[in-house]
Amino acid sequence: MVIGTSSLAPTEKFYAIGDLHGRLDLLQMLLPALDGDCPTVFVGDYVDRGEHSAQVLRQLHHLDTRSEKKAICLKGNHEDMLLGFLDAPRKWERVWLHNGGAQTLASFDLTDIELSDPDAVAEALRGAMGQSLVDWLFDRPLTWTSGNVTVVHAALDPKQLVDGQQDSTCLWGHPQFRKKRRKDGQWVVHGHTIVDEPMIENDVISIDTGAFVTDRLTAAEISPGSVRFISASHTGIEWESA
Repeated sequence: MVIGTSSLAPTEKFYAIGDLHGRLDLLQMLLPALDGDCPTVFVGDYVDRGEHSAQVLRQLHHLDTRSEKKAICLKGNHEDMLLGFLDAPRKWERVWLHNGGAQTLASFDLTDIELSDPDAVAEALRGAMGQSLVDWLFDRPLTWTSGNVTVVHAALDPKQLVDGQQDSTCLWGHPQFRKKRRKDGQWVVHGHTIVDEPMIENDVISIDTGAFVTDRLTAAEISPGSVRFISASHTGIEWESA
């Protein structure tokens, strides 16, 4: 048993995979290394910054809706920005494009489109995605819980119940998260904030190792009383205990 995780009590072993940001290559390298009989939770931020957002979305959509693999895909703030752009292009264009939206457009083969007309861009993107993929992305949950472990994209407010969190906290973070241990005994697994190495602090497991810039995608294998980290990079697959 790994020291410091004895209170960790999911109902079954599962995996949580950090922010993908269009890194289809690392995703396809990592998935075969995981036990396909266990649930796999993706923490969000599938799109933007990397080159293959469209392909990542389509693979996750397939895993969630048509594959026998137990895949749970949460919503991240970059999915929220993309959906905001589709719904209100002029309100969201600047923040979304500034944070990697241009790479997402390119992944859907929208490279020659005139960006000065955000309404036309949003219409073209919706058409390229297809309504079923848009609807699926809109319906992504913000949290997933197994026993006393909750997975979320960015953070939970440590003073609020898991079911009482604000959407903005789950998607964008909270100033006391990671600093203050929850009093209800609930562990939290999250991405969003890039860490040099996956880490555990105050019953919080951080797994975003910045795949789009570091070429390293990290997952956590969460079992009763133990955590192991698995990383995919150009050097291969590496396992390490927490």
